[in-house]
Amino acid sequence: MNERQVSAMNVIIIGAGKLGIKLAKLLVEEDIDVTVVDKDAQVLSNLNEHLDCLTAIGNGIDIKILKELGIAEYDLLVASTESDEANALICSLAKKLGCAKTIARIRNPEYMQQLDFIKAQMGIDLIINPDLATAMVIERYLLKSYGFYSDYFASGKVEMMDFNIHSNDDFVGKDIKDLKGFDDLLITAISRKGELIIPNGSTKLMRDDIIYIIGNCNEIRKISDSFGDGHRQKAVERVVILGGGNIGYYLADRLSKEGVLVTIIEKSNAVCKNLTEKLDNVLVIHGDGTDIHLLEEESLDEMDAFVGATGFDEENLLMALMAKQLGVGRAIAKISKANYEKIIDRLDIDVAINPVYITASDILKIVRGGKVISVSLLLGADAEVTEMVIEEDFPFMGEPLSSMRLPEGIIIGAIVRGEDVIIPKGDSIIVEGDRIVVFSLTEDLPSLKVFFQGKKGGILGELWNRVKGTR
Repeated sequence: MNERQVSAMNVIIIGAGKLGIKLAKLLVEEDIDVTVVDKDAQVLSNLNEHLDCLTAIGNGIDIKILKELGIAEYDLLVASTESDEANALICSLAKKLGCAKTIARIRNPEYMQQLDFIKAQMGIDLIINPDLATAMVIERYLLKSYGFYSDYFASGKVEMMDFNIHSNDDFVGKDIKDLKGFDDLLITAISRKGELIIPNGSTKLMRDDIIYIIGNCNEIRKISDSFGDGHRQKAVERVVILGGGNIGYYLADRLSKEGVLVTIIEKSNAVCKNLTEKLDNVLVIHGDGTDIHLLEEESLDEMDAFVGATGFDEENLLMALMAKQLGVGRAIAKISKANYEKIIDRLDIDVAINPVYITASDILKIVRGGKVISVSLLLGADAEVTEMVIEEDFPFMGEPLSSMRLPEGIIIGAIVRGEDVIIPKGDSIIVEGDRIVVFSLTEDLPSLKVFFQGKKGGILGELWNRVKGTR
C-alpha cells in the first residue's frame, strides 16, 4: 500500500466494478487523486496497468483498512460494491471515521421508500440508483413525440439532440455553414463511423453521420419537424420489456402510471411472481424473450417500443435489432460494456443506454462543486456536456468569446440569461449569473477546468487579468 500524495481533492472508491473503474478513470483525467479498494487482486492489478491511481486490496467494511488508508483525510468516498447493504455500511463507517462526504450506490426497489431515513441514520450524503436513473432516461425518450435521443439543460430551456442524417439530401454533402434553419442552433459534434469530429463551418457532412445539435427547445422542435414524417413517432401506447430486473421493474412501474400498456418477459419464475405482486396493470410473462415464437405469439410486431433490459448486452442488442426488423417503432438496449460503444452507431437500433455513464455523470456533478449544475457523458464518455453557473470570479467576464481562444475540443453551446437562450457567436459575451452549456472532449477537460476555475484559481486567469491591465 503506497502513501497517498496530497492534492486539491482526494477520492476513495470502494468496489472496482464497471462503475468504480469508469469513475476512477474520469476523476484521474481531472487530476484528482484516486484510491480504489477491492477484494479482487487481479482486477486491481489490471487497473494499475491502465490508470494512474492507488489501489488497496481489502474489504471496505474493514475499519482497519479504512484507517490505514487515512479515510479522515479524504474529501469523498464512493461505495459502489455489488451489495446495497455493504455500500450503506461502508459510508456510515467512513463518515464516523472522518471522511468529509460519502456516496452510496443503492439499487434495490425495496429500499426506495426509505432513502431519507437511510441517509439520515447512516451518514450518507448522496444515494445513487443507476437502475432508476436509467429507467427515467428511457421513459423520457419513449414518451417524446419524435424519434431522436436528447438531453435537457437549463431547467428545460436548452436541449441537445442527436440523430443520424442517413441519406437526407438537406444534409449529406453540404458544409455546415450552408445548412438552412440553423441560425439559432449549433452542431457541436459529429460521430462518423465511431469516431468523434468537432466541426467548423466548413466541415462537410457525409451519409450516416450522427450530428449533435444544441439550442433552444423550441428551435430544436422546429428543426425536428422539418425532417419530415419519417422522423415523427406516434405516441407510445404499448411497450414490451425484455428482462424483469430492477430496470425493467422501475420502467414498467413508471410507464404503467402514464397509461402505457406494458408487457415484461422474464425467464425466472420467482422474479415473475415478485413482479406480478408489485406491479399493477402490467402483463408479466414467464418465458425466454429470445424465443422468436414467443415474441410472435405476443405480437411484438404490433408494439410501439421494445426495451432490452436484461443483464446481457448481447441479448439486449440482438433482440433490439430483431424488434426493429419486425417493424417496432422504437428499440432500446441497455448496455454496460464499453467495447460496444463504438459500434452502436452502425446498428439499426434507436438508443443504447449505459447506466454507468448516467451514474458517473451524477457523481461528477458533486465532485466539481457548486458552479456545476449538471454533467452528461456522451459518445462512450469521449465527450461530455457540462452546465455551469458563471460567478463573479470568471476570468473572461464581459469579454467576447473570440478572445477566449478556447481549444478546438471545447465549445460553448448555449448561454442562458434569465429566460433568454443565446446561441453564441464570436462577439457574444458572458456575464455574472449566466448559465452556460459547454461541450467538451474528454481529453480537453483539464483545459476546461483551467478556463473556468476563476481569477483566483488559475494561471490562465491571472495572465488574462494582466493582459487586460496592459490594454
